[in-house]
Amino acid sequence: MAETFDHNPQVWTAGRLREALAALPDETPIHIGVADSPGDFDSYGDHVLVAAEPVELEIGGEAFVQFTLFADALAGVYHREVE
Repeated sequence: MAETFDHNPQVWTAGRLREALAALPDETPIHIGVADSPGDFDSYGDHVLVAAEPVELEIGGEAFVQFTLFADALAGVYHREVE
């Protein structure tokens, strides 16, 4: 049987993000390290912030708005995935 574990990350609030960004110049790019698996940042994927907006979601018939940061791959030349 596969071993399981509870993953409960500490989700940042808008206030915590503002505090972290307060001393940075406005033109500072924002990079996002995406964990390869829950809590594993040893070999994370590097992405850049490209948008931030409220997104309306519906789960179990209940609608709510979640502010979402959108990340994309770093600038560069990539091979197109062939389907």
